[in-house]
Amino acid sequence: MLLLHLGCGHSLRETAVRARRSGLADLSPVALKKRLAKSGPWLLSLCQALFEGPSPDRAGLEVRAVDATTVKEPGKTGSLWRVHYSMRLPSLVCDHFVVTGTEGVGTGESFRRFPVAAGDHLIGDRGYATASGIAHVAASGGRVMVRVNTGSLRFVLADGRRFDLRNAVSALDRPGSVASWDVATASVDGRVCAIRKSDAAIALEKLRRKADGRTPKPQSLEFAKYVIVFTTFPESGFAPETVLDWLRWQVELAFKRFKSVAQLGHLPKRGGESSKAWLYGKLFTALLTERLIAHASAFSPWGYDLQAPRSHPGGVSSGSC
Repeated sequence: MLLLHLGCGHSLRETAVRARRSGLADLSPVALKKRLAKSGPWLLSLCQALFEGPSPDRAGLEVRAVDATTVKEPGKTGSLWRVHYSMRLPSLVCDHFVVTGTEGVGTGESFRRFPVAAGDHLIGDRGYATASGIAHVAASGGRVMVRVNTGSLRFVLADGRRFDLRNAVSALDRPGSVASWDVATASVDGRVCAIRKSDAAIALEKLRRKADGRTPKPQSLEFAKYVIVFTTFPESGFAPETVLDWLRWQVELAFKRFKSVAQLGHLPKRGGESSKAWLYGKLFTALLTERLIAHASAFSPWGYDLQAPRSHPGGVSSGSC
């Protein structure tokens, strides 16, 4: 019943009716809501069993992946909400969860939405690449690793001169080339690390931007050739290649899948335990979907593995039709 509710996006009432008519179970919507609220630890354990993400080997490193997604509830008058959440890696334990509207001050993505303790290492996507958010983490004794939004972040060098990001990354003229530069933003010292994408990835990014219906600026197309990251993670143990690798973890793919799955369903707005259970259930659905896709991709359409063809008398192989 929980998967019917979480995976299909049915309301508690509709889930209860469907389960009763199919003979699956006979529970009231209220009883199902209570079951959901108590299922958080169980759903978390299922997520952890399916998760194949990062395994930090730095002792005592508190790594948190932060993200946000909008949820449109079903129906013509369904409300639109933004879910902000952070998860510890690699345990996937949600340590902060808040639901806001999607309009008005304080509803957008920002590191400022999250409490930060000294020693926390926060990882975020472009939406979190703001000077105020980075300063918020640094002021609390934390560190950040964030994809650079070239339209919102500006960097300076140690002598106060403006750092020309476009000119710097243009020196990476071969796919796979990596470089880093010591810079600062909002008086926070850090590094910009960049890698040039493959020609195929660059071509796909150009097609995607054109498909959006807007003519991309030449500067945007130029930056699209690279993956650019700003980080305050220590250089010891975090070479530029390591920084860039961390952003390719499967947790990023899981979050992207979660965002598509989370578009369906009624989000619990009250009760922290119900909200976390809902989040874990959605994430479990996303991870399970990824596992099923991977399994289906590797499955032979014959139903079994074909052996190497063996030659028979007359020159006809057993694999011939």
